[in-house]
Amino acid sequence: MTTTARRDGDTYVLNGTKRYITNAPQAGIFIVMARTDPTKPGAAGVSAFIVERDTPGLSVARPDRKMGQKGAHLADVIFEDCRIPASALIGREGQGFKVAMRALDRGRIHIAAMCVGISDRLIDEGLTYALERPQFGKPIAEFQLVQAMLADSKAEMYAGRCMVLDAARRLDRGERVSVEASCAKMFASEACGRIADRVVQIHGGAGYISECAAERLYRDVRVFRLYEGTTQIQQLIIARDMIRARRG
Repeated sequence: MTTTARRDGDTYVLNGTKRYITNAPQAGIFIVMARTDPTKPGAAGVSAFIVERDTPGLSVARPDRKMGQKGAHLADVIFEDCRIPASALIGREGQGFKVAMRALDRGRIHIAAMCVGISDRLIDEGLTYALERPQFGKPIAEFQLVQAMLADSKAEMYAGRCMVLDAARRLDRGERVSVEASCAKMFASEACGRIADRVVQIHGGAGYISECAAERLYRDVRVFRLYEGTTQIQQLIIARDMIRARRG
């Protein structure tokens, strides 16, 4: 993290650039992570701030062009000697990582739930097409290899839904859910990608045409394995917790 927040009396001065900020062109308030203590390594020197859009020194770049999810706009947020009141600090200095992790646990369950919902939609698209598309005198839904793709997709969607509900119930009970949230996000996002691929395959050439819903959804779901922590980050979180628990 290279964005800095330098204390100056009753204010902090922000400098740096944040990449790939969802809905930055529309946002009125930003939660900003910045390094307040450059002498501390890693997350120890990071703090969180509330910054309003009209603060002098804050600017939003032109939105990026993306592969999918074009209704959610991305843009860089730039801070150039952006001065904010000290009261904009969330918690205390150095607590930025804790603030982020509380949001990430909830956010990862949210992303996993989105994956389950879109997986359900994809399966519906695939089943509808398979029942309507004739080949060799009968709907392709009657062919066992097509049925296998539909069945695998249904099973993965159901497993993802169970994981989301379990993690959400634990969160509602006030339990620590970092591992459960990572498991749900990792599984549901990877499963959603596989389901999207199968549904395009079921559609055949039609699934590669932009007028087909499966084509758009195929592009939309790819980012689920990237934001709120990549699949590889989820693997690290899960494995490190397993090792720490075993070692006591």
